[in-house]
Amino acid sequence: MSQAKDLWHKVKPCGHLVRPVAPTQLPGRYLSHQEGLPNLPVPPLQQTCERYLAALEPIVNEKELSHTKELLAEFQGSGGVGERLQKGLERRAHKTQNWLSDWWLTTAYLDYRMPVVIHSSPGVVLPRMEFSDRQGQMRFAAKLIAGILDFKTMIDNETLPVEYLGGKPLCMNQYYQVLSSCRIPGLKRDTVVNYSRSSRPPTHITVVHNFQFFVLDVYNSDGTPLTVDQLYIQLEKIWNSSLQNNKEPVGILTSNHRNTWGKAYSSLIRDKTNKKSVQSIQTSIFTVCLDAAMPRVSEELYRSRAAVQMLHGGGSRWNSGNRWFDKTLQFIVGEDGSCGVIYEHAPAEGPPIVSLIDHVVEYTKKSEIVRTPMVPLPMPRKLRFNITPEIKKDIDDAKQNMNIMVHDLDVKVIVFSHFGKNVPKAHKMSPDAFIQMGLQLAYYRMYLQCCSTYESASLRMFRLGRTDTIRSCSVDSANFVKAMDDPAKPNVEKVILLEKAVKAHRAYTDMAIRGQAIDRHLLGLKLQAIEDLTSLPEIFMDTSYAVANHYNLSTSQVPAQTDCVMCFGPVVPDGYGVCYNPMAEHINFAVSAFNSCDKTNAARMAQGLESALLDMRSLLESTPKAKL
Repeated sequence: MSQAKDLWHKVKPCGHLVRPVAPTQLPGRYLSHQEGLPNLPVPPLQQTCERYLAALEPIVNEKELSHTKELLAEFQGSGGVGERLQKGLERRAHKTQNWLSDWWLTTAYLDYRMPVVIHSSPGVVLPRMEFSDRQGQMRFAAKLIAGILDFKTMIDNETLPVEYLGGKPLCMNQYYQVLSSCRIPGLKRDTVVNYSRSSRPPTHITVVHNFQFFVLDVYNSDGTPLTVDQLYIQLEKIWNSSLQNNKEPVGILTSNHRNTWGKAYSSLIRDKTNKKSVQSIQTSIFTVCLDAAMPRVSEELYRSRAAVQMLHGGGSRWNSGNRWFDKTLQFIVGEDGSCGVIYEHAPAEGPPIVSLIDHVVEYTKKSEIVRTPMVPLPMPRKLRFNITPEIKKDIDDAKQNMNIMVHDLDVKVIVFSHFGKNVPKAHKMSPDAFIQMGLQLAYYRMYLQCCSTYESASLRMFRLGRTDTIRSCSVDSANFVKAMDDPAKPNVEKVILLEKAVKAHRAYTDMAIRGQAIDRHLLGLKLQAIEDLTSLPEIFMDTSYAVANHYNLSTSQVPAQTDCVMCFGPVVPDGYGVCYNPMAEHINFAVSAFNSCDKTNAARMAQGLESALLDMRSLLESTPKAKL
């Protein structure tokens, strides 16, 4: 990856909503409030420069910091380059609905050329289902499809409740982007196409079993969705017509490096049959992957194994070919009861996906109404592919690359059962800030230094808002983690430092969701300079900027009603991906790292996080309140 790309870096999509206050839902015409949403502000230049320096303080050395101070003084000086770029951004903000959204989609996703698997697409592990045979698998898949179609009805009728955060309505646009959409590979840049807005919106889903794709129409001729019973019958037909497991896994092509896939895509769709088959997958409402059972593991390791199944399918021997990774939404139902989702990140963040999952999981729990269908249903259509020697070689290369990625990814899912949101709340602390300080402490204990940390903050208070970065590593968090294991420091002082660090994190979160964080603003100034065809300001070629954007901890809180956990890969070779779902009395964590880096270890980080959270609770409980 080029140095410049590295800096824009997955300015990367770990974007999932941080909910300092869980959004409340009020029924209302779905997009009627969109017009009333404010536009994303451009923060004042001086404010961003000051906050950028404060963010650098705990992660760069003094020499680098003083060099950056000089560069910033010059950058924001009167009549300087910063002022000119700021004015350009302000003009852009005046002319567009959201000055960032198009740039962000392109920079963070469509221009990003690493495989979407592991590097971009998050997986979601659902609670293990109570079945272990194909009948149970079909029955659950049928209910799942019916549940998604039920959610889709709310989107189509615009009756999905508008979400609110702190009394303010949130942008609901992302809900419109996740169904009937797909990423399309290009040779140098991808595109995302949403087919739900076409004159004839899709009425089919794709189902993949044993690497074979089928088109399943999910609506009757009168426009009503198929019943669970009808869907079950159709899935049985699909299963019975795809028993051979020696088919070429065309879907694995979508897991390759984007430029490689872009080239293979061009040769794949030169054939008319292949082109039609690919279009059927791309235009489908969503995809259901009926997976073969994965190797059995102990109960303790089950969630970690399920996480890799959702993230990448387990390799070419298992289910990695049973996917179309460019599809926005793929629901995975394993024969052994393992279930989950993988989603392509370009159109949306985690929260709309989790909202959909919460709805679907509740729907599947309802008792079924069995209405025996009166009319025989047509056979689902199997999609044909003509595999030339060239395509066969592309598939073999993709298998090999996928297996290298699979061996390199280390994922550990833990259920932290000692406490959940209840303990921080009892101490009047934000649960998210408390967990983030636990992460800072765990990292510091392992490496004896602080690191650049990314936590996603939602910008959905603004029209077409996506995410900005909460920089969880701050001067205050650094003071706390350095004091925590210092025997010379009294506990009272440690508690004061923890409270201060939690408050600082909370304040940064509030600032970020109000559009006043620094990272997207700095990116905007950089992209404005590139658009103006002027030379790149020195602050963007500075060591400090590279360090600030090298996120050794890439983290995200993705709260859900369902007892699930989201997972994603690290965003740098020597980093960790950490996602968590805080429930009332426990916390689900997914920690990822790369085996190819001998400095990182997902199990050690997960263990360190558990110890850090327990030590923080002990500190709070053993320090008498009267002393504070």
